[in-house]
Amino acid sequence: MDEKILLDLTKYRLGISTNVRDAYISAIIKATIKELEDEKGLKLESKNDNHLLFIADYCAWRYLSRDKDGAMPRDLQYRLHNLIVHNGK
Repeated sequence: MDEKILLDLTKYRLGISTNVRDAYISAIIKATIKELEDEKGLKLESKNDNHLLFIADYCAWRYLSRDKDGAMPRDLQYRLHNLIVHNGK
């Protein structure tokens, strides 16, 4: 996974244009990739735009909800489910 592209996409999704939070957002990206690969069993591809956008959206949600309790939004749940099902083929 190209973490630089993911960092740019996630920052764009969040509306962040400075580099002040790059280390924190990069840590979220690394943890998310590890979670999706190790815990969810996904085989992520850098060339797959669906994978890149899902990870960016998921990381943006994790960044915004870091101090809140609550479930993952339905659209992210749906997309994650589809990635898991598609990966199982």
